[in-house]
Amino acid sequence: MDTATKILDVGQALIQTRGYTAMSFQDIAVQVGIKKPSVIHHFPGKAAVGAAIVHRYRDTFASQLEAIERDPHKTAWDALEFYFSPYLHFAETPNKVCLCGALAAEITVLPEEMRLEVKQFMEEHQRWLEGILRNGRSRGELTFNETPVRLSRLLFNALQGTLLVKRSTDDLSQLEDVIKVIKRMLK
Repeated sequence: MDTATKILDVGQALIQTRGYTAMSFQDIAVQVGIKKPSVIHHFPGKAAVGAAIVHRYRDTFASQLEAIERDPHKTAWDALEFYFSPYLHFAETPNKVCLCGALAAEITVLPEEMRLEVKQFMEEHQRWLEGILRNGRSRGELTFNETPVRLSRLLFNALQGTLLVKRSTDDLSQLEDVIKVIKRMLK
């Protein structure tokens, strides 16, 4: 693994557990095992490393979501189970939340390029959920009375918010219960 990738990995973990404002180049350097100027060699400033982290996160999720959506053998339920899995993974860690969920809490202090990346992440996920809901209902796999747009917003916001509540309460059942309710709503 190259140094730039290690910097992004450590930076992402720091943001997901402590937040962007609490992350420093010194923290990254110590955890990567390099000197602070080496971080600056790869990323000229905190905003640059932050934007690169969010962009990589967005791209990774986008390619995974697109792949499952294009697979003709995957049902809407398969797609939703896949979508729930990172939330469950984050909830099983002591203090980790979705990267963009963590950054949303700090949106007013983020550099503009990071704000844009976070906004695009949120919009892309809601559109993806909307498509899964719309297609699942048209194929008779899902049943619900709300519009796919509104329901995708509800699901996305419930999952993101529940990660924050779980972080505060250290109660994994918070997320498990929300997912159970979502599944019942769609049957």
